[in-house]
Amino acid sequence: MPLSFYATQALHGLVYGMLLFLVASGLTLVFGMMRVLNIAHASFYMLGAYFAYSIVTATGSFWLALLVAPIAVGLIGAGVERFLLRQMRGGHVLELMLTFGLFYIVGEAVIWIWGSVAHQVPAPSPLSGSVPLFGAQYPVYRLFILGVSASICVALWLVLMGTRIGIIIRSAVSDGEMVSALGIDVSLVRMGVFGAGAGLAAFAGVIAAPFLQAEPMMDSAILIDAFAVVVVGGFGSIFGALVAAQLIALLQSFGILFVPELATVFEFILMTAVFILRPQGLFGETS
Repeated sequence: MPLSFYATQALHGLVYGMLLFLVASGLTLVFGMMRVLNIAHASFYMLGAYFAYSIVTATGSFWLALLVAPIAVGLIGAGVERFLLRQMRGGHVLELMLTFGLFYIVGEAVIWIWGSVAHQVPAPSPLSGSVPLFGAQYPVYRLFILGVSASICVALWLVLMGTRIGIIIRSAVSDGEMVSALGIDVSLVRMGVFGAGAGLAAFAGVIAAPFLQAEPMMDSAILIDAFAVVVVGGFGSIFGALVAAQLIALLQSFGILFVPELATVFEFILMTAVFILRPQGLFGETS
């Protein structure tokens, strides 16, 4: 096969990797700060796609959906943290059971409201064509996903590394008790991070909707990949989530190309190797 074919396949992997990063970045921050394995995080991703479908159907504006859906889902996420997770006093097992239950509740609610069939969200007309790339025509919308996801990644890094709220969030991830002792309301920070993580997942769902369709099982499809990113990259590490998302996406992209029947196995081989050689993840800190 020509080299351009492999370059195109790598680009496919990078596109999915950036989409996966948007979902996993919020998940890794939530786990790093709250030590909550939020199974329902994938549900926020699915809600973003379905909210986008409803908004685009009602208004015809994909850009309005890109603005409104993440905010709406982010508020839902903040409410889940404030009124449900914060009330759990029995430890992490009850928190895990709660988010697991929410995962199924949201899945059933989606089927009840939108039905069990997949819904296509049309891409905006400026992004619906293709451009010549690597000797073939490549969809403009996939390049849009890559570009906007990379922009969000840079913005997230700038916020976390260059602003006061970013310093507070990173400090709360490392030592929440010390941050609380300095007079900062850590519970409010946690609610904000949880809501922002849900909003990021919903943003990924919105931009994924024209690419992958809005369908009832899309939360399950990305859930394992998102947790694999958190495990491989390191709990609480945004840079680790970025690197791990790209590694896993490229493994899937080329695995499907060369060994399609074992494509998903490579992801678990990578996870197992990281567990054995570096249990805290590639860029996680030792406790």
